Amino acid sequence: MIPPSELIINDDGSIFHLHLQPDDLADTVILVGDPSRVATVSAHFSKVEVRKSNREFVTHTGVFRGTRLTVLSTGIGTDNIDIVVNELDALANIDLKRRTPRASHRALRLVRLGTSGALQPDVALGAMVSSHVSIGFDGLLNFYARRNEVSRLDYEEAFIRHTAWSALCAKPYFVENSRELIRLFSDATVEGMTISAPGFYGPQGRVLRLPLADPLLNEKIERFRIDGRRITNFEMEGSAIAGLSKLLNHQALTICTIIANRAILDMNVDYKKAVDNMVAMALEKLT
Repeated sequence: MIPPSELIINDDGSIFHLHLQPDDLADTVILVGDPSRVATVSAHFSKVEVRKSNREFVTHTGVFRGTRLTVLSTGIGTDNIDIVVNELDALANIDLKRRTPRASHRALRLVRLGTSGALQPDVALGAMVSSHVSIGFDGLLNFYARRNEVSRLDYEEAFIRHTAWSALCAKPYFVENSRELIRLFSDATVEGMTISAPGFYGPQGRVLRLPLADPLLNEKIERFRIDGRRITNFEMEGSAIAGLSKLLNHQALTICTIIANRAILDMNVDYKKAVDNMVAMALEKLT
């Protein structure tokens, strides 16, 4: 039995942070960072059965073209993803009343729809990048057993050598996303290798008043090549979604609309239409 200190259940039987009960959860979950974007997605549903919220975690579950879907906001950062993926898995695969794992495994499809900054000059504003490989600068996966089983260790080693990676930083990890989901979105997205950074400023090479420990890191990232692949973009959640999902036997993929290009210092400040197009495309593909 899992102790109450480790698996916290609210008085109404819901999971601690998400405030969801098992029946609230569909098998396909769209993850968005911004809580206000949940309503943008669920506005496409023919009906919404569940509306729940706690802190930055807003959830709507409903039906789109006959398929039941959940859309959930995570807030910013892989620390929040640690909460979201573990609690989604608990809803799917733990009997919350008995506090024991269920005998049969329920696999979820977790698709993050986000915004991102490109790192290559030819990745256009408005492009939708599908993260075939998610790269974690955050260190989250390093706290879990079997971490090395789900990370491309050859990619890790090559990247650490190429960048002269600082021992003061968390060891990066490289996780391949669900091949099935990659195929599903292959005709509508650009293939990418995407870094999840543990911050928006210094970890992504932005300078305001604080200097960077390695001012050349972004240039090294842009030049990195392996197996004909290159690193295409920065965001802040996908690596933890990919890594935890793989450890827990769920399918995962991150798709991001490019709203800035760091290599050529360009920005689309009016990116709502591009995000709306991504949402419509994802709903079409997932159903």
